[in-house]
Amino acid sequence: MNILNKKLIFTAIAFLLLFSGVNAQIQEEEEVKPPLTRILFVFDASQSMFGRWQSDMKINIARRLLSNLLDSLKSIDNLELALRAYGSQYNYPPQVCNDTKLIVPFGENNILNIKKKLKTLTPKGTTPIAYALEQAGSDFPPCENCRNIIILITDGLEECNGDPCAVSHELQKKGVVLKPFIIGIGRSFADAFDCVGTYFDAASEEDFSKALNVVISQALNSTTAQVNLLDQYGKPTETNVTMTFYDNFSGLIKYNFVHTMNNKGLPDTLVIDPLLAYDIVVQTIPPRELDSVTLIPGKHTVIALETPQGTLELKMNSKDKSVRDLKCIVRQNGSMQTLNVQYFGTSEKYITGIYDLEVLTLPRIYIDDVEVKQSHTTSIEIPLPGIAVINKKTSGYGGIYLEKDNKLEWVYNFRDNAMQRETIVLQPGTYKVVFRSRYAKRTFSTIERTFIVESGKSVNVNLYK
Repeated sequence: MNILNKKLIFTAIAFLLLFSGVNAQIQEEEEVKPPLTRILFVFDASQSMFGRWQSDMKINIARRLLSNLLDSLKSIDNLELALRAYGSQYNYPPQVCNDTKLIVPFGENNILNIKKKLKTLTPKGTTPIAYALEQAGSDFPPCENCRNIIILITDGLEECNGDPCAVSHELQKKGVVLKPFIIGIGRSFADAFDCVGTYFDAASEEDFSKALNVVISQALNSTTAQVNLLDQYGKPTETNVTMTFYDNFSGLIKYNFVHTMNNKGLPDTLVIDPLLAYDIVVQTIPPRELDSVTLIPGKHTVIALETPQGTLELKMNSKDKSVRDLKCIVRQNGSMQTLNVQYFGTSEKYITGIYDLEVLTLPRIYIDDVEVKQSHTTSIEIPLPGIAVINKKTSGYGGIYLEKDNKLEWVYNFRDNAMQRETIVLQPGTYKVVFRSRYAKRTFSTIERTFIVESGKSVNVNLYK
């Protein structure tokens, strides 16, 4: 193979490696697909909608304004609509309290069909709002990445002894729908519907038109936020930590993000749903929380939490597997609650403060009042342990004790099924073995041996002559 061919091959390989690397980066940074927004209009077609209101009957005004709104939604991507009516099937009297029907189910490009069905609705019956909302919960087909929104248009109150507030709360609690919108036609129903969702008063045709547009704007417009994780100086320098957003009402998890700084060195912008209030948990150690965070639709919100952090490094000069897996329990100073179990040979970030450590050696090492400082690495190093090899002729009973200040502190019990040898990793110190063979039936057959463990060394302890 000549030099030219070799160069061509190397160039091709380099190009393929470069392309695959760029492609992998593009795939890694590919944005998550936005959720599908599904809006269900729950339309009042009860007998009272025949009433006169401003320039025409309520039903005609509601049809016209809703149809105009639907026309404006034809070019909106990632949106599906549906229509449910109540009071349109049975004449009143008598009162039929299950008079509601899904007129047009969710689907693509169905705006024209919804407009046609609106024209055919004839006000007849009563106003079973609670029942209509309950049935509406089943109108949304299962979907893993959808925003389900109900817009209720009504000119009256519940007439069938139902509880719209309770139904709405249940739908939100289960995560079926977001907080509903209600538009009240003709007069104010705020006292009755504030507990159902976000209420808009339409005292006039103009108000009705504005309310429809505001509701749609809030339902569709993107809202941005940034989370500033503040250090102890009040600067948003902390980053690379997971943030969990919970729906404040239902308690359901809505988002998980790993906090990131953008290419300008500022906290990255998030696009999140403005229709919910959030409880935010920043998954530091220990976690930091902020409850009832609300956003203004269409505006940028800055959310700040104090999360000053430093690093705790656990060190031991050994690569032996017996000590490589050594763990340390980390607790806040004065508390017995375990915050973390950290391996030696690792570094971990913690909220600045004072911590107590329990190193799971034999015997335990307790290190109290360890201070973690802002942007500082606190290193904890413990002595390299030694190894005690306990040689026995048979299995038996007893254990190993640390001799300290003329007292014995228990360290380890021998295993019943261990026959001739047990190998135990121990911290440097003076120890005593107390042992009796399982076959010895007299107490004075107990054997004692004192031995010293030195850092990084092994010692053999023979329990027989």
